[in-house]
Amino acid sequence: MAIEISLLDPVEKPRVRKPDWLRVQLPHGEDYERVKAEVNALQLNTVCKEAACPNIAECWGAGTATIMILGDTCTRGCRFCNVKTGNPRGEVDWLEPVRVAEAVRDLGWKYLVLTAVDRDDLADGGALIFANTIRAIHEKAPGSKVEILSGDYRGDLTALDIVMDAAPDVFAHNLETVRRLTPNVRDKRAKYDQSLAILDHAKRRAPGRYTKTSIMLGLGEADDEIERTMEDARAVGVDIFTMGQYLQPTKKHLPVLEFVTPAKFEALGELARTKGFHQVVSSPLSRSSYHAEQAFPT
Repeated sequence: MAIEISLLDPVEKPRVRKPDWLRVQLPHGEDYERVKAEVNALQLNTVCKEAACPNIAECWGAGTATIMILGDTCTRGCRFCNVKTGNPRGEVDWLEPVRVAEAVRDLGWKYLVLTAVDRDDLADGGALIFANTIRAIHEKAPGSKVEILSGDYRGDLTALDIVMDAAPDVFAHNLETVRRLTPNVRDKRAKYDQSLAILDHAKRRAPGRYTKTSIMLGLGEADDEIERTMEDARAVGVDIFTMGQYLQPTKKHLPVLEFVTPAKFEALGELARTKGFHQVVSSPLSRSSYHAEQAFPT
């Protein structure tokens, strides 16, 4: 694409009109309202709402959600993310795992995606709360599968072991973008090789469970960089690879440099499948947790 825009340029860029394939319906319907009411009643946060996910209407309308634990304030400031940034100063709600498990049980969810803000203010990065929540779900909603979308724990593999010992069915950690763009797109504490090391250790710790990662497109990455990212992920045993369109949440966030067409997403998905992944999800509206349950045959 013949356009040159620096990701670090502070000058505000004109907002580009979204193509038709990125237009989604507004949230509505009885099932959506039921999930919303239950989540609010149990004082739970969801990445669906906090990160302004475009699939909230579809997923909540189908009675599913991605629960975000450890509060709504992230200690990191990635330039693509709409979650609030700040310092929670060590505050932890130790009863949250029970509330999440009760929501899974009461709503009848058979597949839950559990994620969290980054908590660099905690010595273990929030690993123990993650583990307690996974165990509470297994106890209160036996038979329900739990996928976790985890941070990197600053590279602390001991903290990661705490999470893996709780036996999540899928361990996901997102690379987010290609190696070259990582320093400009992600927080300075989030490093490409550190993320690969986390994914590698998770797979070695539990080789029988799926590992997963996701990247956003439209930030200026080249096709050969995307392919190299696929290969890097497979080299550390990643089973599930997803790709979706980056959408600028506010004017303060990184601009969209390209709206990747559905046809190109399909072609990239086919390329990823040749790399040997168990599951590939690739479309403009795909997000890390979108259609996550399809990794398991029914």
